[in-house]
Parts: sequence; C-alpha cells; structure tokens
Amino acid sequence: MNKKFFFFLLAPAFIAFACAKSNNADKNITKRIQYDVVIEKPQQDYDWWVQNIDGQMRELTLKNIMQQALDGNVKIYDFFSYKPIKPADLKKIIREVDTISVESPEPPHNLVDSVMVKELKISDIKKLRFLEEWYMNEKTLVFTKKVLAICPMVEKHDEKVEIFGYQPLFWVFFDKKYPKEFTMSESLN
Repeated sequence: MNKKFFFFLLAPAFIAFACAKSNNADKNITKRIQYDVVIEKPQQDYDWWVQNIDGQMRELTLKNIMQQALDGNVKIYDFFSYKPIKPADLKKIIREVDTISVESPEPPHNLVDSVMVKELKISDIKKLRFLEEWYMNEKTLVFTKKVLAICPMVEKHDEKVEIFGYQPLFWVFFDKKYPKEFTMSESLN
C-alpha cells in the first residue's frame, strides 16, 4: 500500500516533467545568424512576392523604422562600432550637405562654391539585414526565429549609376544582450 501511495504521489511529477520535456522540443540551431533580405524585387519577371514586400507595406514598414529612430523611440547603433547613435547624428547621415567648387561658365571663370544636398529617400532602402536566433523542433521540423536586430541598407551607386554595393545605416537591437554580445565576441578574436 505504501508503494501505491508513493507512486500516486510521484506520478504527477513524472507527467509534468515529461510534458515539459516534450513542449521544449525546440533545439537552438544557432544563437546568431545574419543575412540580407532584398525588400524590393530587382527582377521584373519574378513573381510579385519573390524578394519583395508589397509597395505599400514596404513603405509603411521603412517609414516606421526610420521615424522611430529619428524620434529617439528606439536606440540605434553604428553598424561597425556598435556605439549608440543620437537622432541628431542620424539626421546628418540621411541628409548629406557638401560644398563643391565649380568653375563659373561666365568670364572670368572664377571658382564658385555650390552647396549640394543629398537626402535619403525611403525608396533608397532596398535591403534589410537581419540578425536572428534560430530554433527547430526536432520532431516536427518546424523552425522558429527570434529577430535580435535589424539594419536598413541603402544602395550605393558609382558615377555610371551602377550599383556597387549597399551601405548599412544603423542597427536596431531587440535583445538586451546586444550590442554587448558583439563587442565582447569581437574582443575575444
């Protein structure tokens, strides 16, 4: 009788342990993976959803990211140094003002300073870089992802208007261990 009593006492604990084990079947595949997602289709012959977010949603998403960063509602960080960027500094990044000297077409052809302003448009952002953590359920093969950070990226062009690369603007981190995790891991290398 004592054995039966002991069994009924421990049975709920064993069941709870087994359920907890089966519910926690997601295995961490990687703690950190980084990749770029093209958000505006580069090829017209692709289906609309391949490397594309619908235009209205893409614009709303990017406007929201940029506005939150400019208003200081989210902390943003330099892509390379992971140091915080103030909203005022972001304004300087997205609105470049430069002075160049050009020769006047009229005699005596003196050099005249000309102010050039180049302002980033939402449509210039063509990619989002993601930093994620991936999990997989070994029984069902269902993947889940946790987005740790995002980075809007702008196309860079040469004089012939050919794309030669992408410029990262800033990181927005969603996990408290970042950007500290970056700076710690990089100092170990």
